[in-house]
Amino acid sequence: MTELRTLKVALLGCGNVGAQVARILIEDADALAARTGARLQLSGIAVRNVNSKRDVELPQDLFTTDAETLVKDADLVIELMGGIEPARTLILSALSNGACVVTGNKALLAQDGPTLYEEADKAGVQLSYEAAVAGAIPILRPIRDSLSGDRITRVLGIVNGTTNFILDQMDSTGAQFADALAEAQRLGYAEADPTADVEGHDAAAKAAILATLSFHTRFALENVHCEGITKVSAADIAAAKDAGFVIKLLAIAEKLTDADGNEGVSVRVHPTLLPREHPLAAVRGAFNAVFIEAENAGELMFYGQGAGGTPTASAVLGDLVSAARRLVLGGPQRTETTTGHVPALPIDAAVTSYYIGLDVADQPGVLAKIAQIFAENGVSIEIMRQTIHRDAESNVESAELRIVTHRASEAALAATVEAVKGLDVINSVTSVLRVEGV
Repeated sequence: MTELRTLKVALLGCGNVGAQVARILIEDADALAARTGARLQLSGIAVRNVNSKRDVELPQDLFTTDAETLVKDADLVIELMGGIEPARTLILSALSNGACVVTGNKALLAQDGPTLYEEADKAGVQLSYEAAVAGAIPILRPIRDSLSGDRITRVLGIVNGTTNFILDQMDSTGAQFADALAEAQRLGYAEADPTADVEGHDAAAKAAILATLSFHTRFALENVHCEGITKVSAADIAAAKDAGFVIKLLAIAEKLTDADGNEGVSVRVHPTLLPREHPLAAVRGAFNAVFIEAENAGELMFYGQGAGGTPTASAVLGDLVSAARRLVLGGPQRTETTTGHVPALPIDAAVTSYYIGLDVADQPGVLAKIAQIFAENGVSIEIMRQTIHRDAESNVESAELRIVTHRASEAALAATVEAVKGLDVINSVTSVLRVEGV
């Protein structure tokens, strides 16, 4: 029997995901060797503190603080440190030394992916990052490979489990945002500082990666319009529910043609109303899902756990096995699939619907004035609901209007809202949210 060659694997970082990756490499060594045709030898784990307590018991002699030396002697490098530096420098070093790299670092890929892709191309090695988007869900390889002969027109994704858990709690229990966030933190779904999640930054990084693969053009974080969920109120959730909608934080990338006839891609993250019959509306708790529309394949949805040590480790190991097999079999490594340049369009070019909440005076002619503003801006109303309420102290009646528009350009919708704000019969605009799937 032919003896298998050995490939040295360097692991950078040993947090939740890194510890599970190390465990699988050790425990499933024989199975991985059978799948790859080579022994995957974990040569070391680079960490800041070799004595830190970890959830998984691993051989102490694997740990080192000398990441630079570890990387230089590796055939395969797994980067799970997170952040920009020193991850960026270590990945570039690994690539230039001829090592294939597997990373889950969505922030780095969104900020400086082109530099990493170019270095991988130049060195003829593989840079893989399935774990960077939606944890265990195999989404990047299907987009890059399975759908490479098709034309993707639109991607809608719930790609942040923390925000999905919070919005789901608000929808199912009526909780306020602060209370739902506190529960997410108690259960470990949200960090002590949840800013990256609740302000949409994490989802925006993933949106840039999805757009890059879907439309074969390099998109960076700066190309993504980003809004978080901190302004979504329990009243918004209740009103949406009453109208047959659910609110989700969506990452959206879609091909559009702007008002001047220029084709481009809109990449954006924001709270969005979805009809409750839409497949993404049923994604509960901290789960993730990505919904793809393609010219020939039609509608596809990928669903599963979007975070966690073992689910994300599954995605990392998938990339590692793929890269190792290419090293064993020879031939060119799988490189980036960008083939052109489709410009990123500003949010004004997006075509969507709006959900608008208005507190208005309860008097004759109010609806006519509002309808006139909409007509003047070329926006038609699909649904309008009115609720009368009386202030207990002043005994003054006012009306709450909830309006859902037909699809129109973001620019026209934004202009409509601004014009409505100027009407003397408007007490306040209580909410403005985008609507998809109608």
